[in-house]
Parts: sequence; C-alpha cells; structure tokens
Amino acid sequence: MNYIGSKHKLAGFIKTNVEKTVSGDLKEMIFCDLFAGTGSVGRNFKSSVRSVIANDVEYYSYILLQNYIVNNKKLDFESRLEQLNSLSGERGFIFENYSEGGKAGRLYFSSENGQKIDAARIQIEKWKTSEEINIELYYFLLASLIESADKVANTASVYGAYLKKIKPSAAKKLEITPAFFEVTSTTHQVYQQDANLLIQEIEGDILYLDPPYNARQYGANYHLLNTIAKYDTFVPGGKTGLREYYRSNYCKTAEVRNSFEMLIKNAHFRYIFLSYNNEGLMPAEGIKKIMQEYGKYDLATTNYQRFKADKTANRNHTASATTEFLHILEKNQ
Repeated sequence: MNYIGSKHKLAGFIKTNVEKTVSGDLKEMIFCDLFAGTGSVGRNFKSSVRSVIANDVEYYSYILLQNYIVNNKKLDFESRLEQLNSLSGERGFIFENYSEGGKAGRLYFSSENGQKIDAARIQIEKWKTSEEINIELYYFLLASLIESADKVANTASVYGAYLKKIKPSAAKKLEITPAFFEVTSTTHQVYQQDANLLIQEIEGDILYLDPPYNARQYGANYHLLNTIAKYDTFVPGGKTGLREYYRSNYCKTAEVRNSFEMLIKNAHFRYIFLSYNNEGLMPAEGIKKIMQEYGKYDLATTNYQRFKADKTANRNHTASATTEFLHILEKNQ
C-alpha cells in the first residue's frame, strides 16, 4: 500500500539503530509500535523479539495489524480466496456511494470493482457470522481485500479526493491477492486506542513512535478503507463521501508538543525511538529538549525519497529528498 509516512523504505535504518542502541538480547524483549499504520516496522521486528505490541487508532489499520502482527500460524486460505474472486458483483454500499455508476456519482472505483468489493465484503462477513471461518482467517481475508482494493482505487494515492476519470490502474479488474504474514513461534498483541491513553496501560523494553508529522488526518485521508473494513451503515458526507473520523492531537500545532511530552513521561519503556522528519510540526530542537529531560538522548538521520502522489493523476509532483530524524532516548529508570 502506498501509505503516507510509511517506514517500509526505512526499515533497515530503523532496525540497525535499534540494534546498535539496545543492550541485551532482542529475543528477550517486548517491542511496541504505538502508531503502527500498516505495520511495516512491527513486521520487521516480529521474528526478532519476544513479542510485538502494535497499536493504531484507525480501524483499517487494526485489521491489517491483526493479520500481519497477530496472525502467526499457517492458514488454509486458498479455496476461500478462489471463492471470493469468482463471486458475481453486488450493487451494495461501496458501489452505490463510491463507484462509477453508483447513485452518488463518486469515482473512487470502477463500476465492476465497486460491485466486486461489495460482494467479497458481504461474503467474508457471512463466513464469520456463520463461523465457517475462524477469526484469524477472517482478518487475513479482510486484510487481503483492503490491500487489493487499494491497488485499484481511482485516486492520487489517498482518499481525500477521487479522479475525474477512471485511470488505467483503476480500470483493471480487482483480484484479491493474499496478504501474507510471517509465521512465528511467538505471540503478539494489537490494540486500537489513542496512543496517549494506551501508553499508560502497557510496558515493555523498546518503544517505537511514528506519529503524524503534519496536519493531515489519517482518518480523512483513508476514510474509504475504514468504510470497507467496518462495512457499516452511515450517510457519507459531502463530495468525497467522508465518514466521521478521529482527529489526532499530533496533527494540531497547538496540541502536539504537550501530547508528545506526556507520551514520553508516561512511557514505561527503557528505550524510545521517534521517527520524525524535517517537515514536521515539531522542530528537531524542540523534540531534543523534551527527550533530554527524561534520560540519555541521541540522534540518527538519513535522507530518503518522500511520499509522492500517483504520477498518473496528471499532476506536477516533484521528487524531493526528505531528512528523516530518528530521535533516540534511553529513559531514566
């Protein structure tokens, strides 16, 4: 998934610095990814630590994390995926409200793909309700649908708006492909909570923080993934079909500093790593000042190619480098 703020390309940089900083055997440690998103960082540590705790307030993320982080045993999924891909389309909620030919006129998906998403989502829920599939397979199939639907979305990568015409990648027929996860002998936990509340309830060894950097609210930018994940009934709002969404204090200039300081203060973890870039709401010096109050501070940096919207959207996107800061704290015990 082409995800704002994804650390997939920075996974090696993050892990190398964790291994350099942490004293002791990672295999004996609990690693927490508190703003986990699609789970790329937690997935990179899943087989290297005793346990991963992953959290994100968005429901689509919770589904992905249940699959990629919690699922740890092989699943018999092939026949179910074949059945989903062979279904005839249904004119359901996604078609009518977010697809070409639907009553709302929103072009997030082609007519065919909107109907296929509806049919698959309805069938997955039927299997769960009738207990034909277990909860692990339910999360796997739903994560597979979310990931696959995102690949044929008619957007410039996020769901804040749709394109006026169906682009070539969105015109391709939806194929639900498996959202593979790593099989491990260890067990892991996933939460869907406000990070500043959850931090008061958990403890571990390594805390990784990747909060929003700017005013972009993830609940707005990925609202349609939440709608597919929840598949509930509501009245979509405005031109883009928004649903009610969570507004993070980390996206608010007036709130971010205090929220961050309280998070560090309440963290029951020895090592804290914060990913933040040079375009964020909090300046690097401000972050350093806060973290230094709670222990030994260090900093690692790297340059990387920042998130760009889909070039097929006929927009003038320039490729510019971003400096990623990894703020490191060994907290006083």
